[in-house]
Amino acid sequence: MSDADALKAEIRKLSAKATNAKMNLHDLSEELPVNWTSIPDVAKAALEAYAALEAARKKLAEMEAA
Repeated sequence: MSDADALKAEIRKLSAKATNAKMNLHDLSEELPVNWTSIPDVAKAALEAYAALEAARKKLAEMEAA
């Protein structure tokens, strides 16, 4: 498996993780004001998941451009 293929597999995993984090944030928003104190933690998890996904996609684009 090439580095690009491995990175594509990692992107699929990160995408699933980001989607899950998005759903957790969505579910929390529907439950408000219950569990409002967990907003920072859930939002941080979503932020980190999407940042990792974006970084991996950028790395893949750089690999493909080279």
